[in-house]
This record gives sequence, structure tokens and C-alpha cells, in this order.
Amino acid sequence: MNIAFFGSSLVSAYRNGAAAYYRGIVSALHERGHRVTFYEPDAYERQAYRDMEDPPWAKVIVYPAYRDDARRALDHAKGADLIVKASGVGILDELLEAEVLELKRWSNLVVYWDVDAPATLDRIRNDPADPFASHIPRYDMVFTYGGGRAVVEGYTLLGARACIPIYNALDPEIHHPVPPDPRFSGDLAFLGNRLPDSERLVEEFFLQPAERLPQKRFLLGGAGWEDKPRSPNIAYFKRVCTPDHNAFNSSPRAVINISGVSMASDGYSPATRIFEAAGAGACLVTDAWEGLEMFLEPHKEILVAHNGIEVVEILAGLSAHRARAIGEAAYRRVLRDHTYDRRAARLEAALEGVCVLGAGAQ
Repeated sequence: MNIAFFGSSLVSAYRNGAAAYYRGIVSALHERGHRVTFYEPDAYERQAYRDMEDPPWAKVIVYPAYRDDARRALDHAKGADLIVKASGVGILDELLEAEVLELKRWSNLVVYWDVDAPATLDRIRNDPADPFASHIPRYDMVFTYGGGRAVVEGYTLLGARACIPIYNALDPEIHHPVPPDPRFSGDLAFLGNRLPDSERLVEEFFLQPAERLPQKRFLLGGAGWEDKPRSPNIAYFKRVCTPDHNAFNSSPRAVINISGVSMASDGYSPATRIFEAAGAGACLVTDAWEGLEMFLEPHKEILVAHNGIEVVEILAGLSAHRARAIGEAAYRRVLRDHTYDRRAARLEAALEGVCVLGAGAQ
């Protein structure tokens, strides 16, 4: 299948939180025999802060961030079998959302791929005159980064012909177990930048347990925590570079995931961090969130804490042997069920019967 994909950026993660997701999905589609052309605007200095060259598994077309140039990119894409408009391109989104539908033919599909469905649904609820609302029924289907039942029902109520969650996942070529690194030895590690909507939860689930367990070593990685009061048993790493993520996840006894506060209102999407850490064989601890059981089995493949006191209790009783067993079980599960190849296969299954997957392929 020949796929045209309009998104924020494939080659730059700068001001582009969807980059890892796009890369996982697009590279998996390539491995399954599809050809992807990714169209991205030259906007927000992303091209100046690229973190990868054009990959061998996609053709990247960067167009100037002007209306006429966006229309030329659309014209270039009109022969594709599947045309995708992703949310949050960041420039000329309204133009792309409307005009990509003009590329619809009897022989192709035009779909919308929402990488932040809760925000989209909330925006439309607050503004029923939002022009995107009238476009939703015209797309052949809607894919979403995640969301479960709440997001599916939300889009269905707005007239979507079909809404299919395609969750993020593991790329085992990037995230995998490595030998322990003494820099990252400890009892509990958290990796995440300091953000207003999650700081309170980090205090409750990480900083306060560290105060209550002064004999244990905690690792805090991420930008913005320099002036945050913290107990002396917390080792702070302002920047954990991408090549060090596997060691950061593989070395400590356990790694904690702390979900964003907005997840519950419009469904759920497991954090990329969960798959990255499980892919490195980490023993994961997470706060509780709806839908967790779809991805990892509590007590066996992941440990769940409902508050900071439960984090303390988990760490107090977590032996090295049990931590290894949980990490190994999570690793086996994500390799079996939660790779990007699995997500690409789900996408293919959603499209079967609507179009011929071999059309346009060589």
C-alpha cells in the first residue's frame, strides 16, 4: 500500500511529542511491505533541531509552512492508496483537515489520526461550531493514539464512521535490556520533566516515599527539578540522554510510571514510558489508571500503587528476586503483544474489507 502521511514531524522530536509514536508506526508499516511518504511543514525550528536523518523506511517531504506550499504537498499525495491527516501538525491544520478530504476517490481511503483525542473531543464540546466537527463524518475512519471506550464513543457521537485506537508500543530495536550501569543503581527511578499538571503526583508517588525511606536510593531524571526540594537519598540527573534510557531502566530495582492527570476524563493511553521500561526488563510500578489490565497484568507483570503510602509498602517488600521476575514477565508480555509491528497489523486489519491492501504496492 502507498501511504501519504501528513504529520508534525518524523525527523525531529523538537516541540513534537508524537515523534516516537510516528517513527514506531511508520517503520513497522515499512517492514510489513508498505511505502510511506511523510509530509511535514518547516515550522517551529524543528528542521534546525533534527535528531535523525531521513530514514530508509520512509520518504520525507518537508514543505514550507505556507498555504500554497501545503496545497502543493496535498497535490503530490493525491495518488496514494491511504491518505492520513494527523492531528497537531501545528501549522495550517484547518486547511489540511478540510482539503485532504478533497483527495478522496473510489480507489483510496482518507483517514484522520488523532494523537491527542481527549484534547480534540474537549475542544469540540466547548465549541460546537468548530469546523473540524463537520469534517469527522466525511473521513473513512478515525485512528487514535489511544483512549479506549471513552474516545471511541466520543468520536462515534460526533459521526465518525469508525474509530479505532492504535496504542503506542515498543520498538525492541531501540528499547531492550542492557547490563546494569553503576550510575543508575538504586531502589526506585523516575524519569520525567517537571510539568505543572503532573508535579503534584510526582511529589506524592516519588518524592514523599523517598523521604519516608531514607535508607533507600532514589533516582530522578528530567529537566526542571533543579530547585525542587528533595531528600538527600535522591540522585538527580538533569538530563538522561536517549542512549542511556535502557541503562536507566535496566539498572535500578524498580522504575515508576506516573500518569498524567488528564487521562481519566476521555479514556486512557498507556505512556510510552511503560513500554520503554518494560522493553528494558524493568520492574515497573505505576499509579492506578483505567485500562491498565489491557496491557500488563497487575501483581505479575506490573505493580500498582494507589497513593504514596502504597509505593512505600511496595518498596519495603520488594526483593531483588521478585523485581527480576516481574521485569522478565513484563518484557515477555510486551514482546508478545505490544510491539509496533502488532500495532501495524491492527491497522491493516481495520482497513481490510474497506480497501485492497495490495493496491499500489510493488
